[in-house]
Amino acid sequence: MKAIIPVAGAGTQLRPLTYTQPKPLIPVAGKPIISFIIEKLQQIGVDDFVFVIGYLGEKIRDYIDEHYPDLKKAYVQQDVRLGTGHAVWTARELIKDAENLIIFLGDTIVEMDFSKLVKTPVSCLAVSKVAEPREFGIVEFDEEKRIKRLVEKPRIPHSNLAMVGLYKIREVDELLEALDYNIKNNLSSEGEFPLTDAFQRMLQKGIPFATIGVKNWFDCGKKESLLETNATLLDQEGYASLDLPEYDNSIVIHPVSIGPGCEIINSIIGPHVTIGSNVKVNNSIVQDSIIGHYTMLNHVVLKHSVIGNDSSVTGLQQSLNIGDNTEIDFS
Repeated sequence: MKAIIPVAGAGTQLRPLTYTQPKPLIPVAGKPIISFIIEKLQQIGVDDFVFVIGYLGEKIRDYIDEHYPDLKKAYVQQDVRLGTGHAVWTARELIKDAENLIIFLGDTIVEMDFSKLVKTPVSCLAVSKVAEPREFGIVEFDEEKRIKRLVEKPRIPHSNLAMVGLYKIREVDELLEALDYNIKNNLSSEGEFPLTDAFQRMLQKGIPFATIGVKNWFDCGKKESLLETNATLLDQEGYASLDLPEYDNSIVIHPVSIGPGCEIINSIIGPHVTIGSNVKVNNSIVQDSIIGHYTMLNHVVLKHSVIGNDSSVTGLQQSLNIGDNTEIDFS
């Protein structure tokens, strides 16, 4: 089974972090987003991967080559980012012979019964209810609960069931024909060619689709959702660090994920903190945050923060001589 993973986006809503770090390599609960995707797909039998890279693509390629050296994989460069459908179309020569194609967007973590996705006899869309359907590709049903329409970011939504960025396509030739038709005829949505429009064309030609609900869907495109994903996963079994060394005069409040080679002194870490490898923390408090590799924190209090790799954060230190009946607020 083959999978295509578009990872060419610039991650503009996570800047300045993504100026130097591609979004799929941002760590969540101890490992990069792209690792969650690769390992989950391997578990369901995917043995052939295509990665559509673009912005900072060499870093994604280097990471995958280093950490998954035996993975059967190919890379395609998407020089102009024109949406998810365009990303898949860019790799058309590598996926055209696939009997079943899994499409998994590279900034998404999904928890669900993946075996149901594989066993569904028709093309399948993973879906979840959302509060603001105008921001997503939406599935609409007829009175008999059959899919009647797929629409990208509707102005007036008639459904709150959103596609979450995970799809299984059986009719790969028809998908590529639909993408080719939309692109050559410039049938875009807000200047892009989303997969939703191609799926709608397939639906109009009579190709059946099914939906499957997900247990949890983490769209890691914003700081708030990234930290929420980190906290939710750390609360689950199998993600947090268990056998941590004794850190000098420090307190660790679980759950946390702390990488190897870290030096933590006179500090409080946690809960819901992911720290990369070789990080130095001194006289600091860190809660609900993600800290990159080789970063230094000194005399700081961090809450709800995302700090990149090779960074240094130093707080303000005071020496005070205060008399009676005094109030000082450093906030």
